[in-house]
Amino acid sequence: MKDPLLKKGSFLSITLLILSGELIFLLPYVLPRVFRPTFLEVFNLNNLQLGSLFSVYGTMALLSYVYGGVISDRFQPKKLIAVSLFFTALGGVVLAGYPSYFILKILYGYWGFTTVFLFWGAMIKATRVWGGSKNQGKAFAFLDGGRGLVAASMGSLGVLIFSAFLTHDIESANLIERKEAFRYVILFSSFMVFLTGFLVLFFMEKDQKDELKKTNSLNSYSNIKTVLKIQSVWLIMIIIISAYMGYKVTDIYSLYASEVMLFDHIQTANIGSLQLYLRPLVCVIIALIADKTSYIYLIIIGFITMLIGSLIFAFGMVQLNMNLVFYFSLIIVATGTYAIRALYFSIMQEGRIPLILTGTAVGLISVVGYTPDIFATPIIGYLLDKYPGLLGHQYVFTILVLFSVLGLLASIKFSRLTKKDLNKEIDNAIKR
Repeated sequence: MKDPLLKKGSFLSITLLILSGELIFLLPYVLPRVFRPTFLEVFNLNNLQLGSLFSVYGTMALLSYVYGGVISDRFQPKKLIAVSLFFTALGGVVLAGYPSYFILKILYGYWGFTTVFLFWGAMIKATRVWGGSKNQGKAFAFLDGGRGLVAASMGSLGVLIFSAFLTHDIESANLIERKEAFRYVILFSSFMVFLTGFLVLFFMEKDQKDELKKTNSLNSYSNIKTVLKIQSVWLIMIIIISAYMGYKVTDIYSLYASEVMLFDHIQTANIGSLQLYLRPLVCVIIALIADKTSYIYLIIIGFITMLIGSLIFAFGMVQLNMNLVFYFSLIIVATGTYAIRALYFSIMQEGRIPLILTGTAVGLISVVGYTPDIFATPIIGYLLDKYPGLLGHQYVFTILVLFSVLGLLASIKFSRLTKKDLNKEIDNAIKR
């Protein structure tokens, strides 16, 4: 089989996957994170209400993963991705009208559906097809690293647009002026999402026809039963939920810098920027080395790294005037987290999960793996409010220590499992 990296249009396909993989989350997630104070102000929300919107999104997303994954095994990924982007962009038009809180909850539920149901499994499957049998690590590292770079770039571009449409300095601009300027940011974001959908529809390579025909011959319920019988699927669930918990904890680094290290607003913002650019940097390194070794070994190293960094925070070893230790520990945890994120879907190849069942497997794995979208933020928020300062952060990182150990054990088990003949297990599962 010809290396997909040498195929005509292959780099265009992965570029479109990277763009769509991040831009589809631009409206529901990236804008509220980059413009959090502005977002709260122009929509007249408090932090609890914004958190509730994310919970509505997360709940609908979890309901969409399973059946969305099944659908992605029966249709061309490029068509599903394009349709998802089009419908998500339409939601941006509603957002630009500054709807009520009730309508916002409906909108976020809608986005939980449009960004996942037809999209998520299709994106993962298309990436897996692009990587072929020999470049899974490179494919998924490019995908996650590229997504990180797109998020950082769109955030910076959004700030430029927001500033350009302000007639006065940000401090002196009134609420009406800020709302009008932010409307342009929303509309521009919606246009970019729609444009990416157009590009995907007309320029992304098609999936392998023979694989699609095989999948269409299978029963959806049977696919689910088959996937659930594969042991590696359950281990990947544990690996992803553990790594994703690490990703959710990265949200508090800026707060740690402010509350514990007593950094000023500029320094705190720099911490946020450091995180944004660490993700693509780590993923580029992973892309260069991943296909030269076992992906699961790199994930094991990632969990060990994440564990060491979280232990330093959990034991309260990072305190005021210990800036070097703070940066060192932050980089360690973030590096481990981003390395695992770059690779956890690539191990589907090592886990002998059939390509024709990729969408179904991704859907089922994601239902468990991404549950931190629902429970992590409330727990972290409760601990930080209940125990302000260093102690609350210690408790949060103690939770991360536990998930790091859980992920490490699951990864070791997965490594041992892949040394056995998994092909027999898969064949038996399909026969049953």
